[in-house]
Amino acid sequence: MTVMAERTFQMSVEEFETIASAAPETVTLEFINGRIGVKKVTDGDHNTIVTWLTKRCMQFRPDLDLYTGQGLRVETYREGRAKPDAVITPEAHFAGYGEWADPSGVLMAVEVTSYDSDTDRRDRHEKPAAYGQSGIPLYLLIDRDSCTLTVHSSPDRKVGGYRDIRTAKFGEKVLLPDPIGIELDTEILKNYVR
Repeated sequence: MTVMAERTFQMSVEEFETIASAAPETVTLEFINGRIGVKKVTDGDHNTIVTWLTKRCMQFRPDLDLYTGQGLRVETYREGRAKPDAVITPEAHFAGYGEWADPSGVLMAVEVTSYDSDTDRRDRHEKPAAYGQSGIPLYLLIDRDSCTLTVHSSPDRKVGGYRDIRTAKFGEKVLLPDPIGIELDTEILKNYVR
């Protein structure tokens, strides 16, 4: 007989939302896997990468919107709260939503790694599990540590994560499959790493 360890939570999602709503703008808080996390303040290179992606989306898919700072309810029963670096949706998708929106309709979540100790756990493990379980079709990880882009597709809603994971080095052309359907020339990203 296998005994499963019960997952312990630091606090309820309601307690987290109260704390997050009172946090200063210089701090971004998330609640994933039952634990509160702090996202490091972004640097100029991080923001430049998000701006680069925004321009590519505007150029090739003007019918889509790229949001930064939009919180999402993620994980089983929507008990997690994540603030991706960017999310891509149909035009005006989040109109009328509050700080934490349902991820239904999100086409792709994007994270750009920060140079902090939580990046591995948060961006490479917890976020793909949460986004996949939430049914977000694509997760794009722009990893400045390894100079790679990883495209996660075919979400697995039962166990979380994605069934198809493809990684390319900065400098290669990367196809973002449907529902985004654009190709990115990533050569310029080599300029935005330490």
